[in-house]
Formats: sequence, C-alpha cells, structure tokens
Amino acid sequence: MGKIGFRSYCWAIGTTSYRTDNFNMSIEQQLALLKEFRDGNKGRIWNGNNAFQTEYYEFLKSRNFVKGDAPRPDKDAREKTSGLRDIGLLDDERNITAAGEALLRIAESGDFSSDNLLEIAKDSYLYFKQLLKTANEVDGKMVRPFVVFLYVISRLDYLTYDEFTYLLPLCVNQAITDKIIDCVMLLRSGSLSYEDIIVSVLMDMENYRQALELLLQSETVNEDLICEIGMNRKSAKYDKPYYQIYLCLRKIVLDKADVTLDLYEATKKLTNSKVGSAWRKYFYRTNARNVIKREGASVLNKVPILEANTEEAFRREFFRIMHLFKAKATLSDYFDLNRRYFKITDVVLFEDSKVKLDVLPKCYIEDIAKKLPVFAFEKTELLTEDVELEEIHPCLRIDTNKLYQKLSRILGITVTNKETARKVIKSERYARFNRLIDERFDKDTLIYLFQCFEDRNDEDIRNRVTDNADIPTIFEYIIGIAWYIISDRKGDVLEYMNLSLEADLLPKTHAGGGEADIVWHYDKTKWYPKHTLLIEATLADGTNQRRMEMEPVSRHLGDYCLLHPEEAAYCIFVTTFLNINVISDFRARKSIQYYNLAGTEYITGMKILPIQTSELKTMLRFDVKYPQVYKMLDKAYNSNKAPKEWYEENIVKETAFYNGQEI
Repeated sequence: MGKIGFRSYCWAIGTTSYRTDNFNMSIEQQLALLKEFRDGNKGRIWNGNNAFQTEYYEFLKSRNFVKGDAPRPDKDAREKTSGLRDIGLLDDERNITAAGEALLRIAESGDFSSDNLLEIAKDSYLYFKQLLKTANEVDGKMVRPFVVFLYVISRLDYLTYDEFTYLLPLCVNQAITDKIIDCVMLLRSGSLSYEDIIVSVLMDMENYRQALELLLQSETVNEDLICEIGMNRKSAKYDKPYYQIYLCLRKIVLDKADVTLDLYEATKKLTNSKVGSAWRKYFYRTNARNVIKREGASVLNKVPILEANTEEAFRREFFRIMHLFKAKATLSDYFDLNRRYFKITDVVLFEDSKVKLDVLPKCYIEDIAKKLPVFAFEKTELLTEDVELEEIHPCLRIDTNKLYQKLSRILGITVTNKETARKVIKSERYARFNRLIDERFDKDTLIYLFQCFEDRNDEDIRNRVTDNADIPTIFEYIIGIAWYIISDRKGDVLEYMNLSLEADLLPKTHAGGGEADIVWHYDKTKWYPKHTLLIEATLADGTNQRRMEMEPVSRHLGDYCLLHPEEAAYCIFVTTFLNINVISDFRARKSIQYYNLAGTEYITGMKILPIQTSELKTMLRFDVKYPQVYKMLDKAYNSNKAPKEWYEENIVKETAFYNGQEI
C-alpha cells in the first residue's frame, strides 16, 4: 500500500486566514481601494509577483485599511483579496470584475434600498446572485456551497448551529447531500449523533478506509505509522504527538496502567489547541492538573475506547476519535466564514440557535428547490459577470404569482402584488424585531450597553450586538431601540433609524455609513402636537465634539425645517459626555437665524436639546415614556438659565425626579 494522502471532504467560502469585522464595509472599502491601486498599476501581473503584492499591502497600510506590520505582507495581501476573488468580485489577477463594479456603484451611490422581488437590499441581492454562482473544488469535483445550503434547508426547514457547522459543509456531492439530509432526520429523532454522521461520511472515503485497514493490519504501531494514518493535510510531522497519546491510552485500556496524567500531558502537545481541548474534554471530568495527578483514573469519563477489550476494538476507536476531533476542529473553523458570507445575502437568519431562510426568500426557494441539484455541483463561467437570476440558471426566474401565493399560505394573508407583500413582510419584521428586543435588548441590557459606550468597552459591545457594524453605528442603533421603548414601541423605528440592517435586524455598516440620523414622526396626542424629532448621536467628546457636531446637528435640523415648513420639528443630541460649549452653542440656536444655501430663505430659532446617555439610562431604568420626556424637554427649552447651570437644572435634576416617583 502506497502513502495515504489527505483528501478534501468539505467546503468553505473564503479563507480562515482572513476574518474581519464590519464585513460589508470592509468589502466595499477594499474594492474602492483596489480599483484605485489597479488604476495606478495597469497591466502589472499579480499572480506569483510577491513584490507587487507587497506594494498592495503597503498601499492598504497607507490608507489605514490595515495596521501594524505583517510578517509576510505579500501573503497578507493575498489573504485579504482571496475571498473577494472566490465570490467573483475580483478576477485571478485582482482586477475588479463586472460584478465587483456593480457592487462598487451601489456602495458609492449610498442607496441600498430594495429593487427586487425578494425585498432585500440592492447590495445583498448582488451578493445573493454571486453566491449562487460561487463554487468550490473539493477532491477534484465542483460544488456550489450556497446552492447546496438552499437545497438542504428547503428539505429540512432549518438547521441547528451544530448541523450548519458540522454537517452542511460535508455535502460535496448529490449522494452525500441526500445522505446528510436523511441522517439529520434521524439525528433529530435521537437515533444518531452528529459525530456519528461525520465519521460515517469520512469512512465512506477510500483513504480513510485504507488508513484504518493499515492500522488494524500492522503488527506494531510506531510514530511513523500514526503519522501515516493521520493523513495531515499540511505535514505528517504535525501528527507526531498522537503517538504518545496512543501509547498512553493503550496502557490505560489494555495494560490497565494508571498513566492518566501522562495522557493529559500528551494531549497538551497537539499542535492544534482546539483538537487538544477536544481530547481533554472527552476524557476528563476536570481540567485541573493537580486533581488529575492526585485522583488518577477516577477522573476519566466513561467513553467507549476505555471499554475496549481487544487490540482491534482499541485501534478502531482510537482511529475514530483521532479523525473525528480533527474534522470537528476543521469544520468549526469554517463556521464563522460560512456564516459571514451567507449573511451578506440578507436571505439567511441566524437566530434562536437555528439557521433558516427569511420568509419571502423561503417562499421563493421552496418553489424551485427540486431543481437546485441540477446545477449545485458544477462550475459556471458567469461568476465574474453581473447577470440576472435566470441567466445563472433558468429555474431561478422568480414567478411572482407562485411567490405571493406561497407567502399568502404561510402568513395567512392574501398577497397579490408587491405593495401588499411589502406590508406583510414589514409586519413580520416588526414581530421579529420586538421579539429581538425582548430576548436581547431589554432595558437592563440597554442600560449596560450605554455604560459600555461611556467606558468605550468596544469588545463587549460587539460581542453583545454584532461585529458587522462599527461602534458609532451600533451606538445609533441602540439609541433607536431605547427611543422605541421610550415611545412605547410606537412608530416605524426600522424606517426612522435609517440604518442598513441585516436579515436578523442587526445593524451593518457600509463604507459611507455611520452618517444617518434618526428621524421620528409623532402624531398628535393629548400630550403633544404632531411633530418630528431628529435624534443626532455621537461618541465624540471634548473639543472633538464641538468641532465635529455643532455645525452638522444645527445644519440637519435647519435644513429639515426649511424643507418642511409646515412641520413642527426639534432635535435631541445624544452623547456619552457633553462639552459645555456644545450646550452653549445649542442653547444660542434658540434665537438666531438659519439660512438656506442661497440665502433667500431662513428660519428663526431652532430647538436643539442635548442629553447624555447617563440621563437616557435613568429614563430607561424608571420606565419613563415619551409624553413625560416631551414635557420635560419642552420645559427645558423654554428655560432662560445660563448654559452652565441649564443642563444640571433642567435635564439632570428633572430626569432624576423619576427616581422613585410615580410616572
């Protein structure tokens, strides 16, 4: 038997070497930068040209797209562009393709609104089409990961995170895909574990069967043999630590020797820390070395390999564990990548530990699902082109009648046209948005997040909200949710926030993002007249706040009042820390004129009320609602106190009044 080599058994989109926050914004920025770089370097070869690749890295560094000094800048440049090449936005030579140019035009226009029957943003629709065309080569054959995903989810309705992580990427051909679907049904009935399914798929491959046979037939087991059957995809030397694990386990299982601590130490030498951790979690009830040393074999879990009573049974189980943990580590590495790329289509929801399709895309995919395997395992020459859905494959043409009929059945509402579809989709989005607030952004969480903004604990903010938006965008999003709660969940907040949201209704930042205002419209009630509220938000403080915010805030309100002379409008300026001169400037706006650019029209006086997040937290804590806030702010606006005392007397003390008071 010759050397047994590694063979690919799964797909992934992008590269694990390049993970980035603000994913949408990063793609848009890099396309613009690459266009600029390529315009200045026409005709130069990228592939194999390490010097040119290094130049691109230095160019990115000069534009603050990357920071620090990469050990291998040419490699870093390749990693930063390979994902965009994989989904057809760049060609192999890192020139922007027709599809890339189309995305760049959308980003530069700043208009991401929907222009398609699936009611997803323009850029998301382009990503959707690109992923339908994107193919991986796995073991010499082609597979389109996103098409396979759509087919699988149409059959199974949803995937758990474990199913998405460990099983979906194994679907590299029609036979395995059908097997995985059948196995998931058994998994959900409790008849199988996903680990059993992984091993089953691996053992269907000839190289794994050969490797197991080699292990079983060998008279003696040495380090070379363990490295041979390990089939490491990088180098056999990385599998050398498994030999000591094998020896320790054999002593424990067949020789009944207590070398529990030696086994623990051997797992520490595995080069992949995730794999090593899996071995220790599998075998040990504790990770405390002193406890293992003191108590020995009594700390071991009851796992099948420890029950093996023959050499063959022991070797079979060792082989199973070795490759299961390797595969799980590889597959879990790909989860984040696959999630990021799938999410940018805005048709996939990742919520409640399940992966599923948004309602309208679900209606569409279920109608065409049976035809997806026809092109799921072949490459297309259209990857780099900006084409219509039916050009990718005729079955992808959207039949509006069928789409709306299915939507009607799912939601129990008659839908016959685009306008009605938008209304029912909007209603469904609000149901999900309110559920999202209940589950993830209740008032205690909002208060905590505002504290994080004040302390600039950016990492915790990203962990609790999203890593696909920058901190200023998240700040505006959280203010929008807080104001929605203060407004008793009345008002079209998803529209008022004027932010780009993912399908799961979390914010995303675009290359030109972070500039949107919240514009809230209130109808007349017994507590206040009909009016419009502009909410401006910033994390700038000190002199930066004065320089960056005084002019834009007054300009936004002034321009709005000039454009809508029939409306009553005022502005709230929210920040984590107010500069005294910002307060002074906004108070002065009460009595001065604001002109249009031509100087032909003007308004006298603008109502701008600054407020800190500390007071916003108080309002949330004591469940203050908008009628009380409007009354407080109106009273504050009409106060004549000097700016230095004005905020303390009219905002801080008035807000603190609610502490323990009846509202």
